[in-house]
Amino acid sequence: MIDRTELRRRSLLKTTTGMVALAMGAGTPFLNSRRAYAAADTLAKEQLRTIGLSVTVQERILADFKAKSGVGSATGTAATFPDAQTKILSGSKDYDCWETIGERLPALVQTNNVTAIPASALKNWANIRDTFTKPNPKWARKSQIVGQIWTDDTEQSLWMVPAVYNYDSVGYNPDVVDAEEANTWAAIFDKKWKGRSGLNTDPLIAFGQAIMAMNTLGMSDVKNPGNPSAQQIDEASKFLVSKKKEGQFRALWGDFGELVNLLASGEMVVSDAWQPAVMAVKAQGKPCKYAVPKEGYRAWTIGPSLIAGSPNREAVIAYADYWLSGPPGITVSEQGYYSPTTNIEQVMPADKYAFWYLGKPWKGPPDRGIKEGDLRDGGSLATRAANVAYWHQWPDEYDRLIQKWDEFLSA
Repeated sequence: MIDRTELRRRSLLKTTTGMVALAMGAGTPFLNSRRAYAAADTLAKEQLRTIGLSVTVQERILADFKAKSGVGSATGTAATFPDAQTKILSGSKDYDCWETIGERLPALVQTNNVTAIPASALKNWANIRDTFTKPNPKWARKSQIVGQIWTDDTEQSLWMVPAVYNYDSVGYNPDVVDAEEANTWAAIFDKKWKGRSGLNTDPLIAFGQAIMAMNTLGMSDVKNPGNPSAQQIDEASKFLVSKKKEGQFRALWGDFGELVNLLASGEMVVSDAWQPAVMAVKAQGKPCKYAVPKEGYRAWTIGPSLIAGSPNREAVIAYADYWLSGPPGITVSEQGYYSPTTNIEQVMPADKYAFWYLGKPWKGPPDRGIKEGDLRDGGSLATRAANVAYWHQWPDEYDRLIQKWDEFLSA
């Protein structure tokens, strides 16, 4: 195993052939018969071994991929981003694919642990959303997802194929915290909720949130919370350490289930959160809402990356293409995430698509705490996308940030 110091150093530097063709092409013929037979034969001899958050590494999704692609086997390991990064950079040969998040791609690229996937190999790429191909003038290219997933500006090959994305916010108990109090990242650090607040254990998440809160509180004026300078990291570290010593946090959470349990039990009344966790709490009949932060959302994308040296290249490419086919997007969309492909609109029931993507009222019987007439917290995809504070990215001062995070954990 490579120690943490070395990791920091390196961070700087079966179905029928016809069914296979149909599944991989999302209903669009793309292979002639000879190529279709060759692809099916290749996939049947390969296996997919993937690692990533339980957000995407789900047994039902892997089982569906195996059935539709004809791949020999498909297995997944759930792990946090830091833990998965450590395994891969330590030289593990146990995985073919890391379902990573955009900002952690440099950890793979700079250490030659990833192989690019040509966009031309993805039969469903044609319907990708503009978010992943056209830079938003609001940010520098490298500070948004379109500047992270491609190998260069020609946009021919991808370090990561986007599979799911979202705009994160604050989850809160509306019986305790009102909307005005919750609609800011500063709510996580508000003394009013001392001992009842939660913070994610991923330092690339926690520091950005702390900086946004400090901006709101008049303690800083950082233009890009996703890429703070060394001095800004030091100031944010002091803020985080002071809050920890004051007993602000009920928990530093890293697992989906842990977050759900803490919010549902009432032990935490406000926390940075994933929207599906808020949905899971509501499904238990417990009060929970998702804030609309005045500073803006944190934006991120997760997707498959092909680990260098994998003997199962075609399986990983097929898996990435499967995510863009449409049906897998239904599963994650109904949890509260978004699919990066417009194919989702063609396969998702119209009323459900209207609720999850267009901000329309819920129609039909109650489902997981959602009742007739309810609206998705935050509104439509377009509304939420227009209210983004920053996209996650790999900080220029990554080593400094990790050093300060270690100090925070030890405080």
